[in-house]
Amino acid sequence: MEVCSREGHVAAAGEALLRADEIVAGYIPGVSILNGTDLYADEGELVGIIGPNGAGKSTLLKAIFGLVGVRSGTVTLRGEEITNHKAHQLVPRGVGFVPQSNNVFPSLTVHENLEMGVFLRPEKFKERFDFVAELFPMLAERRAQRAGSLSGGERQMVAMGRALMMEPSVLLLDEPSAGLSPTMQDEVFFNTKQINATGVTVVMVEQNARRCLQICDRGYVLDQGRSAYTGPGARLIDDPKVVELYLGTLGRTR
Repeated sequence: MEVCSREGHVAAAGEALLRADEIVAGYIPGVSILNGTDLYADEGELVGIIGPNGAGKSTLLKAIFGLVGVRSGTVTLRGEEITNHKAHQLVPRGVGFVPQSNNVFPSLTVHENLEMGVFLRPEKFKERFDFVAELFPMLAERRAQRAGSLSGGERQMVAMGRALMMEPSVLLLDEPSAGLSPTMQDEVFFNTKQINATGVTVVMVEQNARRCLQICDRGYVLDQGRSAYTGPGARLIDDPKVVELYLGTLGRTR
């Protein structure tokens, strides 16, 4: 287990598929949620981000995906800078994003939601639908059903499926298990592992820290807008420093 310094981060990252270096970002002018946050994800990795409420976990994903302005620092994809590129520029380059809420078009059917996923490349629909339906058979079974009538866990599958329709190399998941029953949470974590097993690099923010660390290759613990600790998920779970930081800070923010 190592403290994640900027120097150590650069040395470890090498030619990572996705990198965020010294990111400073926030929603209100003059107020930063991220204060020099670092993250990297190698090809095929499943990377988890945990931390207390207000640590900047979701803000980091949104900054990477161009939904929150980066004030300083850089985001790179395959060595090319994509800092502050917008979603419509990132999706064709292979970056997918599944937000925590409002992640489906409720008045559209499952089929229509997935069609929206390949809006820029409609000729790819059948090929990508077959791929997504193999991962999530429910989407094929319920393709004519309106997404708004599905359960929370089923809507999460639709959202993941739509993000996969453009064949992303990196998938950003923002708290995919939030608000779901324990059974549906299990299914979300299983689905995330399945997606990763197809070769898609996954970066996920999760409130269920233990389950996230159980399935991820590497984890980051964010605290006060910085990457405080990083290491293999299995090592972070039982590291007393991480437990103290995570639970201690969480307790202070309540």
